[in-house]
Amino acid sequence: MADSSFDIVSKVDRQEVDNALNQAAKEIAQRYDFRGVGASIAWSGEGVLLVANSAERVNAVLDVFETKLIKRGVSLKVLDTEDKEPQPSGKEYRLPVALKEGLSSENAKKITKIIRDEGPKAVKTQITGDEVRVTSKSRDDLQTVIALLKAADLDVALQFTNYR
Repeated sequence: MADSSFDIVSKVDRQEVDNALNQAAKEIAQRYDFRGVGASIAWSGEGVLLVANSAERVNAVLDVFETKLIKRGVSLKVLDTEDKEPQPSGKEYRLPVALKEGLSSENAKKITKIIRDEGPKAVKTQITGDEVRVTSKSRDDLQTVIALLKAADLDVALQFTNYR
């Protein structure tokens, strides 16, 4: 019997993030507490740029964006707010938010270590690029690994693909 396997990846659904961003922009334009503060949210290259006239308003815009992401089923672990503090730029405050995609080699090693230490012994892992392949003869062992990783507190959003 052939081995069963699946891949552990960290990908961002850009369409869902774009939908959440558009919903947040619409809410910011309509809400009374954002009137006259120059609050906006927009794509900036690969990330998102939040702008307002005070640091508190930028954090409020971030909160609206995070709420929309949660409603659309996107994990907040994909957001990378470097220092989390809005930076003054002229008369406004800006907060660039990057989107984290792909598993770093450090995170891939953490995942394989968790599987080795706490998972079933018959499970094998292999790091290839920015994903981890998990193989085993038993599908039950693979289900156990998925449950183990969902319960683990990792700083990256995980998806499980190519389950065969």
